[in-house]
This record gives sequence, structure tokens and C-alpha cells, in this order.
Amino acid sequence: MKESWRWFGPLDTISLGEVAQTGARGVVTSLHDIPYGEVWTVEAIRERQAQIEGNASLGLTWNVVESLPVHEDIKRGRGDLSRLFANYRQSLVNLASCGIHTVCYNFMPVLDWLRTHHDTPVRGGGRALYFDEATMAGFELGILGRESAAEDYAPDAIERGLEWVAQATDADKDALLDRLMAGLPGAYDRFTVNGLRDVLTTYAGFTNTDLRASFSRFLAEIVPVAEELGIRMCVHPDDPPRPVFGLPRVVSTAGDVDWILAQDDSLANGVTFCSGALGARADNDILKMARRFAPRTHFLHLRNVAKAPDGSFGEAAHLEGDTDMVALLRIWLGEEARRRDEGRVDWDLPFRPDHGHELGPDVGRAAHPGYPFVGRLRGLAELRGVLAALEAPRHHRP
Repeated sequence: MKESWRWFGPLDTISLGEVAQTGARGVVTSLHDIPYGEVWTVEAIRERQAQIEGNASLGLTWNVVESLPVHEDIKRGRGDLSRLFANYRQSLVNLASCGIHTVCYNFMPVLDWLRTHHDTPVRGGGRALYFDEATMAGFELGILGRESAAEDYAPDAIERGLEWVAQATDADKDALLDRLMAGLPGAYDRFTVNGLRDVLTTYAGFTNTDLRASFSRFLAEIVPVAEELGIRMCVHPDDPPRPVFGLPRVVSTAGDVDWILAQDDSLANGVTFCSGALGARADNDILKMARRFAPRTHFLHLRNVAKAPDGSFGEAAHLEGDTDMVALLRIWLGEEARRRDEGRVDWDLPFRPDHGHELGPDVGRAAHPGYPFVGRLRGLAELRGVLAALEAPRHHRP
């Protein structure tokens, strides 16, 4: 399996030298400064490649794009989308011409991943990401003023959330909004409360059926070109895998993934298997889903979560939490062996340790939330150790 590391380009407080120190050799990144919907030019792609690969002593390569963003109008299915689809296809052509063939993307409306807390204490003074149902209910009802959110939360979560809002200062509320916006990568503007209300009105009455129709059109427009180019498109699951802000979610369950893969049976239409995002939903059987979707999985996000009965969840250490990571890695090694036996050139699955705890010198370093250095290094080391142990019998047979 190809050890990889997410790097946020020049915006990242973690240097490429430090990335190389982790032992990872693949770099997962994006061109965050290019507005959504615009073409990624060959020049821009090569400039980023030169940053990553220019120092040969580091031994790094840009092996996965995360993400090539899907413009919001494509998700809404609104207006003349021909230019946006053409630009997306041209970006894929340009990436392939530069030797990059794995492209992660998501189809979540408005926001990327979402957490209510970034500094939940863990053993010894570290800090972790957390999604708290009550805080989210309080934000939606007491700050955003989305009255229909009362249908989305349990009465106890609503009560606790509104109690928090009642005693929170303006600074507390602003800090919560900042945390909710942190999943938007790169240099893009974050929403104010009024701005978030405005953008949500553009999805008023928009259902899962509507979003699936937009997604189906996207796949029809993009997958044939990706297949010609040898590109593996891999959609990332919703995070959290449930509706938020009344927005539809269509990449949250096994049934959702079945539907996506059925739209086009090409290997170019695949999945980013995120064990943390999918694992945050109580009715998702992670090991069963991994076995089921392994043949169409092209990229792995490996992390663990610990779920609470009310739907809240926190980022656990990679070998802790609710998912049996050893069993999961055994599935991916088996899939790699199957691909090798078939003679496939893409058998070596890229993976990255996803979301880590802030540990030791991470605290105060101002890394992108969820992407500290030491915490992810711990996760990668743990995953590497499990993989070495699982592969040992194969390498040491008499």
C-alpha cells in the first residue's frame, strides 16, 4: 500500500521536509488557489509538482488529487453547465498529461467536513476533533434560525443545545461558526451566519432525489473522459454521513454507494473509502462495506471514530475507536493481492492517515484543523506497523 500524506501546499505549516520524515512518499494535495469551476492549467499543475518533486532527496511524488472541486451550480443542477463540465474535463486532461491519475472529489452541497469542536481533550493533554449533536442543534435553531431543524434532532439534544446558546457570548458563537467553516480547505472565504442563510436558500426544497439527478449528470459528463485518460475518479463520503443544515446527502450509506457505482460500471467511477466518515454512522457496517466496494475503491482515508448514543462522535486514535482497523487493513491487502493476480498496474492502493490528534508540539502550531504533524505521524506509524505484521507471513513463508 502506498503511504501518502495530505499537504495543503504553500498554505501548510508543515514542510515537505517534514512530510518526507514521516516515511510517506506520496503527496495528496490540490490547487486550492484556483476558484471552483476554473481550469487547472498544465502550468499550474507542473508548478505544484515541481514544489513537491523538485528536491529529489525527499523522494516525494504528487500521487493523488484531493480534491478537484465540483462547482456548486453542478450540484444544484442550475443554469447552463456546459462551461463548467468542459472546464472539469480539461482539468482532467491536464492532470493526466502530467502523470496524475487518481482524483478524489466530493458531492456535498455547500460545505465539506463538519465538526463542532476542534480541541476536545484526549489522554495526556492532546486535543481532538468532535461532532456534538447538541451543539449542532443549538447552532441550527438558536443561531442560524432554521426552524425546521427541530425535526432533525432529538428533544434532549435541542434542549441542551439551546441552553448552550443562551449562555454563550458573541465570541463563543463566532468561534463555533469558525469551527464549522474550517472544513472548507484552502483560501476560500468562510460564510458569516447571514451568508450561510443566503446560500442555504439556494437549496430550498432541494431533495436527495434532486441531488442524485445532478450527480448522475456529473458522472455522465465526466466518467467517459476519465476512462479514456486512465483516471480513477473516487468520490469521498459525506462527513458527517447525515443531513446537516437541511441539505441533502447522497454519499452516506451502502445503498448510496451502490447507486453511484451503478451509474457507470467503469473503473473510472470509483470510491474514496473513508473509514472515519462512513464509520460515524451507526448503521454502516464498515468491514462489510469495505469487502463490497473494494474492487471500486481507488484511495483510502484511514482513521477511527468513537460514536456516542445520541449521534455525536469524536476522532479516536487510529487503532482505537469503533472500527477494527486490523481487520480493515487485512481486507485492503487482500484486494491488492487480487489486483496483482489480475496483472493490474493500479494494484498499489494509496492511503493516508486521516485526521489526527494534536499531540505535544502540535498544540499551538496552527496546522489546518484535523491535520497536525505529530498526531498524523502517530497514525501513520501505527498503520505501518499493522501492515508490516499482516504482510509478514507472505514475505517469510518457508
